[in-house]
Amino acid sequence: MKRRSLLLSAAALAASGCAPRDLDAIEGGFNGIAHERGHRLRVPWPDRAPDVVRRTHTVIAGGGVAGLAAARALRLAGHEDFALLELEDSAGGNSRGGAVMGIDCPLGAHYLPVPGDDAQAVQDLLEELGLRRRVAGRWQLDERHLCHSPQERLFFRGQWQDGLLPLQDVGAATLAQYRRFAAAVRAAQSAAHYAIPVWKSAFVGVQFTQDAMTFEAWLGAEGLNDPQLLWYLDYCCRDDFGAGLGAVSAWAGLHYFASRHGFHAPGEGAADDESGLFTWPQGNGWLSAQLAAPLGDRLHPQRVVGRIDVGRHGVTVDVLDVTTDRLERWQAQQAVVALPVRVAARVLPAPPAALRARAAALRTAPWLVANLRLAAPLQDRPGAAPAWDNVLYGSVGLGYVDAMHQSLQPVPGPTVLTWYRALGDEPRGRAELLERPWTHWRDQLLAELAVPHPDLPAKLLRMELTRYGHAMAVPVPSTLRQLADLRSAVPPAPRRAPVPALRFADAPRLAFAHSDWSGYSVFEEAFTLGHAAGVALAGREP
Repeated sequence: MKRRSLLLSAAALAASGCAPRDLDAIEGGFNGIAHERGHRLRVPWPDRAPDVVRRTHTVIAGGGVAGLAAARALRLAGHEDFALLELEDSAGGNSRGGAVMGIDCPLGAHYLPVPGDDAQAVQDLLEELGLRRRVAGRWQLDERHLCHSPQERLFFRGQWQDGLLPLQDVGAATLAQYRRFAAAVRAAQSAAHYAIPVWKSAFVGVQFTQDAMTFEAWLGAEGLNDPQLLWYLDYCCRDDFGAGLGAVSAWAGLHYFASRHGFHAPGEGAADDESGLFTWPQGNGWLSAQLAAPLGDRLHPQRVVGRIDVGRHGVTVDVLDVTTDRLERWQAQQAVVALPVRVAARVLPAPPAALRARAAALRTAPWLVANLRLAAPLQDRPGAAPAWDNVLYGSVGLGYVDAMHQSLQPVPGPTVLTWYRALGDEPRGRAELLERPWTHWRDQLLAELAVPHPDLPAKLLRMELTRYGHAMAVPVPSTLRQLADLRSAVPPAPRRAPVPALRFADAPRLAFAHSDWSGYSVFEEAFTLGHAAGVALAGREP
């Protein structure tokens, strides 16, 4: 039998009463990211005169969350003469949404935790979008956009349980280690401030000590070695950073918990101010769409930025329109470089020293996102009810979210499940992602998910996979030290600004913004840096 025609989990399918299915009958393929466009930078840039010259006051190169935030900041400051250039067909970067056979789903990031007071720029955005408002002197969140219950569950030891921390039949020793790690997180929070955005963290000695070692080494030194605890912490790191305990720094591993609401062992309860998270069927694509909507014809998708030249009197940005193969030259007074750090270093003939240093130190993780269109609800194993986020203990994948979980329909129906896999720990992960056919990932995914859901292959109509070769920065050891050096190289933030803009003396007409600069990829980091860049180039405070 050919591998591509393999009938996965045949025994489980028979036991469930579902007929085996030839997987070749499932439609599918890759979508969402045109890596060929980015790879145009691997070959020499076309040596010919531009086909068209355009002028604007400010160019924003890159239409991810950082670029969209910069555009919003310019608009709010009354600065309307700008153009945003984006590689893909739509803006949003890792926070874009899509649809499979009429059902919306995320193509990347799928939620936004309710931001704390350090993320002031994000809080302001939520207020602008009506997601939070002041009522009788208190902030009130729009519950229609908060994740509905049940929020998350774990398939562990043959059944589903509430929450993602393994609890089913674990022993006293495991519970004791959960409590010890909770105490360690509380101690870290007492010793120093861990913040999102990271630029508001304390940057003090105890954090630099953590930053000097891997999370795995730190846990070992603390005697925290329980398999269930280590699996959970490894899962958290892979989910937020794209790589596991052996890759990320101890500072990053602790920051995951200490920057938000800590870690709570069973019986300890949760923080009173833990308000959940925002999510939508299309994930953070909903936020990106709100940010892109006001831009109109100032948003120019399907553009490959190939060169950014900074002169005495302005900035020149050379761009390839991939739909027409025409070369465009944009002439501007200034630019926001909201490109991934390594791309920025490539397209600037004379990149500033801080950019060269960050690009040289950066490690990124490739990701795969798969959207599965189902004809009907899946049969379920015993235990906790179906949730928005569903994770399998010990799996290589990061589980799946249900696009229809936010729906108020009384009876479950067809839906899209979005499955995630981080490949940052796999030596050939990026090459495998590019070289393997979509059916390779289909077979791996179905073999994994058929364990709790043996009827999945029979109900799967279509699978669409999105590949991210450089999805996110991995906060490896020394990341915080690099950020501290970077912070010392930029001017201090003006009064009431959220964080300092990334502007350097050797590139005076540019401001930089991308989550790569923060060392890890979350919405709050990209948005805050983009907002700061837009405020700086608008020439006025927020």
